[in-house]
Amino acid sequence: MRAVLAKHKITRGVSPEKLRLILEDLGPTYIKLGQIMSLHSDILPKAYCDELMKLNSEVTPMPFEAVLRVIEQSYGISWQEVFRFIDEKALGSASIAQVHRAQLLDGKDVIVKVEREGIYDLMSRDIALLHKAVKFLPPVGDLKNLVDLDMILDEMWSVAQEEMDFLKEAANMEEFAKNHTDVAYVYVPKLYKKYTTSHVLVMEYIRGIPIDDAETLESQGYDLNEIGRKFVNSFIQQVMEDGFFHADPHPGNVRIRAGKIVWLDMGMMGRLSERDRKIMVRGVEGIALHDTQLVTNAVLDLCDFWGEPDRDRLYDDIKLFLEKYGTTAMGKINIADTMQALMEIMKANKLAIPHGMTMLARGFAHIEGVLSKIAPDINMVDIAALRVQDSFLGRIDFREEAGKILRSTWRAIHKGPEIPSMTAEIMSEYLKGRA
Repeated sequence: MRAVLAKHKITRGVSPEKLRLILEDLGPTYIKLGQIMSLHSDILPKAYCDELMKLNSEVTPMPFEAVLRVIEQSYGISWQEVFRFIDEKALGSASIAQVHRAQLLDGKDVIVKVEREGIYDLMSRDIALLHKAVKFLPPVGDLKNLVDLDMILDEMWSVAQEEMDFLKEAANMEEFAKNHTDVAYVYVPKLYKKYTTSHVLVMEYIRGIPIDDAETLESQGYDLNEIGRKFVNSFIQQVMEDGFFHADPHPGNVRIRAGKIVWLDMGMMGRLSERDRKIMVRGVEGIALHDTQLVTNAVLDLCDFWGEPDRDRLYDDIKLFLEKYGTTAMGKINIADTMQALMEIMKANKLAIPHGMTMLARGFAHIEGVLSKIAPDINMVDIAALRVQDSFLGRIDFREEAGKILRSTWRAIHKGPEIPSMTAEIMSEYLKGRA
């Protein structure tokens, strides 16, 4: 590590680009840590998160002999008792695993994902080293003064451990597939559970077209706007209805085959509880109504506190936020930018954002990046609004809503005899859906 730091002349802090280059030079463990850090726009300056998203995850593949060794140690039998052949050349090699084309004994074409030999022990040692070294790291923005870096390292290690357990990824695939059983335009590769272990995952081989390859898609007769709409609809369903979403929907993980959107690589998934989803809907409602207090309350309900929040400052910050975004035409809103601006406010007010929300912001950024390449005229907000509206109307308890209106009316009557004021409050409460 000292040699790498010396190479990059670390003396008075680390710029975003320099941090990325350092992590790439340090190898697989640090690349993975950097990728996880890029999700933390709640605590890391946006410039660093944006740069870390560029981390080159392609690393030198481990020797084929090591691939076979991991497979056989995991299965307890010869690899030839499961596969007819395994391509020696890796299709891709990342920090935790690499993938190879293969064929089962029955002739089915599959992908074999194999964990890097010794990666768990290597990452465990590196994390322990970082815990010791973190006190001596040069400053990165205000990061050291804002949070407990040891706590962040613990979270990173927890996430990395989940990614190293392919049984967890297999369970993610099954849950994701179940959620999309009735969605005709979404496809999840078949999982060969019989041949999947903690260190080896086997799934159907997909030959599809990367979703951002507009030229190839058009040459094969696809309607790019239709693909864009389906892509957004699928993601909005994952977020607002399932509460279980693909947290890394970059073009390499989403393909088009036979008119369907194929979702790949379920190693990094995000979750939003029903409570968090309801709070987020309230926040969106507050933005739409230009209601500073409603948005402020939603933010406070959603976040944990690093310290006692300054509610007046938060209110003022959100008021300025609404002055910028609350009057933007629906079709011109950029969800990723809006979420990022709101998270900057949370960070400035020392509010801890749920991990699911930071992953969601990253997901929206990828989605909008794909749309800019294949269907730039499609706005995610328009589609999301219709989807949320349909979902919301389907869940309304009209008896409860009627009760809210009656309670609002009763309160308004007792606040004074002025009819205009009473009417204004009733209408305000009705529009907000609040009692």
